[in-house]
Amino acid sequence: MLKESSKTCTPLTASVYAILLALAGGEKHGYAIMKDVAEPDGGALAMGPGTLYGSLDRMMACGLVEETGFSDDERRRYYRITRLGRKMLGAEVTRLSRTLSAAQRRGIQTAGGDA
Repeated sequence: MLKESSKTCTPLTASVYAILLALAGGEKHGYAIMKDVAEPDGGALAMGPGTLYGSLDRMMACGLVEETGFSDDERRRYYRITRLGRKMLGAEVTRLSRTLSAAQRRGIQTAGGDA
């Protein structure tokens, strides 16, 4: 059962999904998250600072991520995925996997031509 505040954070947007995916491997600072989500396997999203930090603020309010502290450079904040964030990421991966399977059963081909 999801807590009430997390219900307002679903479904996950592409940006939130990509940020959670980037943080699934460990804590990162904002610029590292932006680089990761820009990679094809990270979502291939071009995300500027406004989108990133606005999303992170909403995600912290929902309990999906948390700030871990500062590095040697006080301007650099680090973030990590929470247990709830990991649970919601897993649920979204399952949903996307089922959607992809349904599309493939209907003969929809992926961008790479695999069906």
